[in-house]
Amino acid sequence: KEKILSFFEEKSKPPSSNQEDEKQLNQRSYKLQEIYPDKLSIDVIEDSNTDWDDYIQNNSSASIYHKLKWKKLIHNNFSHKTYYLLAKNENHKPVGILPLIRLNSRLFGDFMVSVPYFNYGGAIGDHPMIEKMLIKQACQLGKELKVSHIEFRDDIQHEEYPARTDKVNMLLQLPDSIDALWKGFTPKLRAQIKRPQKENTQMKKGGLECLDDFYTVFSRNMRDLGTPVYGKSFFKSILQEFPDNTTIITIHLNNKPVSAAFLIGYKKRLEIPWASSIKNVNHLSINMLLYWEVLSYAIQEGYDYFDFGRSSKDANTYKFKKQWGAKPQQLYWHYWLNDGNEMPSLNPNNPKYALIIKIWKLLPIFITKLIGPFIVKNLP
Repeated sequence: KEKILSFFEEKSKPPSSNQEDEKQLNQRSYKLQEIYPDKLSIDVIEDSNTDWDDYIQNNSSASIYHKLKWKKLIHNNFSHKTYYLLAKNENHKPVGILPLIRLNSRLFGDFMVSVPYFNYGGAIGDHPMIEKMLIKQACQLGKELKVSHIEFRDDIQHEEYPARTDKVNMLLQLPDSIDALWKGFTPKLRAQIKRPQKENTQMKKGGLECLDDFYTVFSRNMRDLGTPVYGKSFFKSILQEFPDNTTIITIHLNNKPVSAAFLIGYKKRLEIPWASSIKNVNHLSINMLLYWEVLSYAIQEGYDYFDFGRSSKDANTYKFKKQWGAKPQQLYWHYWLNDGNEMPSLNPNNPKYALIIKIWKLLPIFITKLIGPFIVKNLP
């Protein structure tokens, strides 16, 4: 009898806010208990559609990269064709969305991604079946367009499609105060943060006015990594379209920018899609100071989570993010493969790109700024 009572007492306890947040991050909550597939319609929408963003705002699984503004922004910066699928019920009410971007080049092929350049963007809906229907409709579209494959960047699994699971997203649940954050660090991490503070460093924070400093650091670091760089206009467009969601933080050494972060915040989460430090100041641990300033800013602005971005399991970037207390969240990048094509391998670890990367590292920075944007726009 006591065991039975204790069972119901335990179940009756309301979950803590932390438990609720963890549930929201690890699994989706759906609004509908059942659907009638024959009463749903799925259409490709135009650039202007109020139903789309209204749906995004009210779906807890939506990321900022699901917003309709990206459709026009990506097309204007990269000239990619876009196909945004909107599902509606019999009352013409939105119940699901799936954004798709088509990348077509002689060098890397013809395929679609939901969505490129970022970690999120797969199908979301009011019911799992709606998400499956959106994906199925996308596959039909891919077949009609004769693309080689479609990549769906999901944080939940769809078992009927092959998936890459080598990537995880590193997420840190933030404490209530900067002091609590500091106290939670190891002595070694604190020492690494304090090291650059002994130098003549300055932190700057802003928007468009900080873009030149950010791009100076970012473009140099991308060259040193052997990676083509986005054009500055891409970042400018993001800052202009999302002024309330974007921030740049830079660290200056002797009044010169040496480390920089481009931040995007949405709902409870602040993300760092791009961060760079100039390698000749790495011995000063400048990047540690940068991340300390970024995390402090996240707490000051009231975010609950800090998103360090994706990493390969047990890679150096994974270990770097883990030392700050970040926890891995599994990513599922699903694929529809046309006519039995193999899963793509468009990443710097592919051996066939080794020579190109080696040559790229030797190029002058001004040349990489000129030709980099024409290459990287076709890399998802």
